[in-house]
Amino acid sequence: MSGYICNDTKKVTTHRLLEMKENGEKISMLTSYDFTTASIVDGAGMDVILVGDSASNVMAGNATTLPITVDEMIVYGRSVVRGTRRALVVIDMPFGSYQAAPYDGVATAVRMMKETGADALKLEGGEEFIDVIRKIINAGVPVMGHLGLMPQSINKYGTYGVRAKEDAEAQKLLHDAHLLEEAGCFALVLEKIPATLAARVTAELHIPVIGIGAGSDVDGQVLVVTDMLGMNNGFHPKFLRRYADLHTVMTDAVGQYIRDVKDGDFPNENEHY
Repeated sequence: MSGYICNDTKKVTTHRLLEMKENGEKISMLTSYDFTTASIVDGAGMDVILVGDSASNVMAGNATTLPITVDEMIVYGRSVVRGTRRALVVIDMPFGSYQAAPYDGVATAVRMMKETGADALKLEGGEEFIDVIRKIINAGVPVMGHLGLMPQSINKYGTYGVRAKEDAEAQKLLHDAHLLEEAGCFALVLEKIPATLAARVTAELHIPVIGIGAGSDVDGQVLVVTDMLGMNNGFHPKFLRRYADLHTVMTDAVGQYIRDVKDGDFPNENEHY
């Protein structure tokens, strides 16, 4: 077995992430949506596990993240928390759960924390939602911000292309990043923006900045677990590095099982009671 072996069993907290940034230690972050996967990811030494609303795509087969509900995110979140001992567990607040009214957002955030046992929540948006973000933080809920490409706004964008390439949008992103830090966010995700802009945000903020498609000059990286493990053949964005080809491995294994069953080879004399 090769790769990173973690002997550190100390629980990762929001304070510890800040220490990692201050010490120049990169932060590793990966999604999980179920107990078994979370147990493996956590056991490998992951710093942060994100229960992303990408579960809408990965687990439910939806075209976007928009359809997933609070109830569904609570089920996935609770499962991941049960499988995690060391990593900081962050859960996405889904589309529509905090945008309408600040106090509804606070109530939903508190419910998600209570019913999942998660360590923190992640919210998309900047100045437009700074009031509800501030109120959620003031209620005692740690919040990770998310700027750049925000999948919950895909119908507004009309494309999954790179964001903040133009000066006006880049300046707004910088402004929003500072607002989120000032509001009390403990970390920030930057998705699919120019690497130079991500580097500037990282340098200007005191809180950790975690990128996905935002270059290497950030404090950490996040990917979707099924993407980096190669479980889906049809998704090949520039920022994705595949660390395995589980689609082929699983297809071959399932195919061999089918052949063994049909040939009468499974179970054999050592595989029954």
